[in-house]
Amino acid sequence: MSVPAYPHPIIAREGWGFIAAFAAVAIVLSFVSGWLAAPFWLLTVFAVQFFRDPARESGSDDENAVLAPADGRIVVVEKTLDPFRNREALKISVFMNVFNVHSNRSPLSGTVQKTEYFAGSFLNAAVDKASTHNERNAVLLQTATGTEITFVQIAGLVARRILCYAKSGDQLMRGERYGLIRFGSRVDVYLPPDATAKVVIGDKVKATSTVLAQLAE
Repeated sequence: MSVPAYPHPIIAREGWGFIAAFAAVAIVLSFVSGWLAAPFWLLTVFAVQFFRDPARESGSDDENAVLAPADGRIVVVEKTLDPFRNREALKISVFMNVFNVHSNRSPLSGTVQKTEYFAGSFLNAAVDKASTHNERNAVLLQTATGTEITFVQIAGLVARRILCYAKSGDQLMRGERYGLIRFGSRVDVYLPPDATAKVVIGDKVKATSTVLAQLAE
């Protein structure tokens, strides 16, 4: 099953300026002094790999299957409090390093109830307190059946820019791209406490292609 199309083919639009700038400097320096250009060619290659944004197939056709919102490694699977809804939840966190694809995609289909942005620190996004101390942006979503979930973009040690295009009232489809974080970060997903996790700490996941959890029927 294909996920919704978006106008960011192969290389995310957010990266075009970085790639063009690094490449332009590298080309100019190549004519002036070849060895001076080397770091900028490396930066160009890094920017291309960082902003790559491949199409993805859904990991399940089941609408109750919660899809991974990001590429990366699972660092948290626990029952805890959803701080945005102030209620018990199953929390699953995906940590993205600088070599992962960084576009973020909706784990379920539904209506965006609201988004909440919080300024904060830039701690290593892999540590637990990043969820409450770091700069972050939460999307609160309700599915057609009334299930409410929260997914939170969290800036990291190197990440300095959270981009979220979802806003209150928007309809998101599972796997639909809604944002991106530069450069290395984390996404926390808060699900109903009766959801069943399908991943464990240490698992590597891919946005949309990996099923994180299964909602109760």
